Amino acid sequence: MCEIWYATSEDGFTWEEKGVAIPRPPKPEVGWRSVSTTDILKWKGKYYLYYQGFMEASGKSGDHCPVAMSYSDSPNGPWTAVKGAVIENGAEGEWDQYAIHDPYPLIHDGKVYIYYKSAFNRPGNVWVAGGLAIADNPMGPFKKHPLNPVLNSGHEVALFPFKEGVAAFVIKDGNEHSTIQYAEDWVNFKIAAVSELFPYAPGSYVPDAFTDTKDGRGITWGLSHFINASGSSKTAHSILARFDCDLSRDINDKEMKHTRNNFRPEIYFSKGLSRKQKERILKNNK
Repeated sequence: MCEIWYATSEDGFTWEEKGVAIPRPPKPEVGWRSVSTTDILKWKGKYYLYYQGFMEASGKSGDHCPVAMSYSDSPNGPWTAVKGAVIENGAEGEWDQYAIHDPYPLIHDGKVYIYYKSAFNRPGNVWVAGGLAIADNPMGPFKKHPLNPVLNSGHEVALFPFKEGVAAFVIKDGNEHSTIQYAEDWVNFKIAAVSELFPYAPGSYVPDAFTDTKDGRGITWGLSHFINASGSSKTAHSILARFDCDLSRDINDKEMKHTRNNFRPEIYFSKGLSRKQKERILKNNK
């Protein structure tokens, strides 16, 4: 039962909450149960927020949350919600039947490209991959790409123009997790690098996200979140955090290019065996 809030910053480090940007609409509008996980598009002087519009409690039958959208003349609002969904869940039996998460808009070839993740989100059957929907303008209609899913792994969707193509963080889940992938044609992704200490659920600052660039410069910072910052289920809450990196063609920060991170032993020991695992091992030892 979320709302979408916003904050502003003059330096990217210190942020001030401003209040609600997108409230839940009245039932039965898209998002009446919850609105969350938004990203922004700037197009011809106007601003467009794309976000998940939950139509039921999460987990009842997957995540029934097609993509909804609101628009404004200013990033501060006020925002006007578009009636209905701009990208619908897939039909029964399709890979994105149960959920569409993390809509991520970029401009390419004069069109709006929205990348998203989806999963067969039923108990015991979780498969996460990334899709692409394209429209001639922010209002749609959006058409899903015939090669979907264009990414076969990754829980969070975060992309940025790089050279003539687009790069993607593939952070969690799937056999290609912890990779950065690249698609020169913006569709056919291949592993370009393996990395570690990825920001969780990153929202990068991408200066050329909406310029229709053919020479993407990369990224150096953004925001991410930690799901349970307290470390306790009794006081569970999330926080937003800044991350910095050198994935830019315009800087060369050698301090950010080390490939080995050394963690203290207690980090490893904190991932100890569960009681069930210990019982299995002791049984096998007999």
